[in-house]
Amino acid sequence: MDASSTPDAVPGPQAVSGPPAVSGPPAGPVVPAVSARRASLGRRLAAPALYLAAAGAAFTYVGTVDPNEPGHYPVCPLLRLTGILCPGCGGLRSAHAFAHGDLAAAFGSNALAVAGYFVFAGFMALWLVRALRGGPVPRIVLRPASWWALGAVVLVFAVVRNLSFGSALAP
Repeated sequence: MDASSTPDAVPGPQAVSGPPAVSGPPAGPVVPAVSARRASLGRRLAAPALYLAAAGAAFTYVGTVDPNEPGHYPVCPLLRLTGILCPGCGGLRSAHAFAHGDLAAAFGSNALAVAGYFVFAGFMALWLVRALRGGPVPRIVLRPASWWALGAVVLVFAVVRNLSFGSALAP
């Protein structure tokens, strides 16, 4: 064993001392922090209200313009080219039925879309309650395993609705 491989031969890090920390006023302008509780109610409700307005406008349009009549909406390119139903096929018909309050027809057109409507409604309700109470904006944070599980559900839905035994899931 030579001297360079011993732990005593390796020099340790040298302590570097810089100028002492200066305590005093900050270098830039001081901006007071506004907490979520002190923000006005209108300001806290603005973002969720805009999202609800956009979703409401979309459902109003789809509820007014019937997707069951040809010529109003484009045909799914995957369905047109291959004859295979994608996971979103029937989504507009589902939204139309949902807007008219026909939950059975909406579920029959696209069950996955109806589940998405309820998840969206739950998230928006949570956001509105937190905004009214002055709490933080809810965040959707999914672990990679959850994303994989969600993708697997969508894939299984897409495959099963194209098979003969899954024809109840086809629009």
